[in-house]
Amino acid sequence: MGNVVMYASASVDGFIADENDQPGPLFDWLVSGDVPLDESGLLKVSQASYDYVRSYWDQIGVTVVGRQVFDQTDGWDGIPPSGIDHVVVVTHRPAPVGWDSAAPFHFVNGIEAAVVKAQELAGNRLVEVSAGDVGGQMLAAGLIDEVRMDIAPVVFGSGKRFFGAVAAQHLLKDPDVVIQGNRVLHLRFQVR
Repeated sequence: MGNVVMYASASVDGFIADENDQPGPLFDWLVSGDVPLDESGLLKVSQASYDYVRSYWDQIGVTVVGRQVFDQTDGWDGIPPSGIDHVVVVTHRPAPVGWDSAAPFHFVNGIEAAVVKAQELAGNRLVEVSAGDVGGQMLAAGLIDEVRMDIAPVVFGSGKRFFGAVAAQHLLKDPDVVIQGNRVLHLRFQVR
């Protein structure tokens, strides 16, 4: 089974969105360089960010998100983002009315069911879990192997927290990756 990785861009003070659920300048680093990150050519990053992020993206088999992310993105119109094969949506509600059942999206009830389904679909590839409430719940349940953060040079002061509502201490190992890109610091921690 592939590792389960919690991931997102975050502010220096640990938020993945502001009070209105908007990312603001958190993704400025994705358009701050001259190296195309994907085929669209819209995302251009520094060479250091490209080398780190592209190799990570190429290892992801499945992304796990909560229903809020799914709804905010309109389910990416049924096409998983960034070339990922499948998306597992943690929700207590069924798929939206009219949703194309052939789209590679899987709706499950609960974090444990999400990890089981995601690892089944991913095989030896990585399972990426979006940070926030779902990611925080999975970390608290001991289901996360690794935490990756892209820290943007902005302070929000309040908003949607990277680790969601985690209320207990969780120890991570020392960062084994620290890479500076344009407008971003990439960090990777293994979970103890």
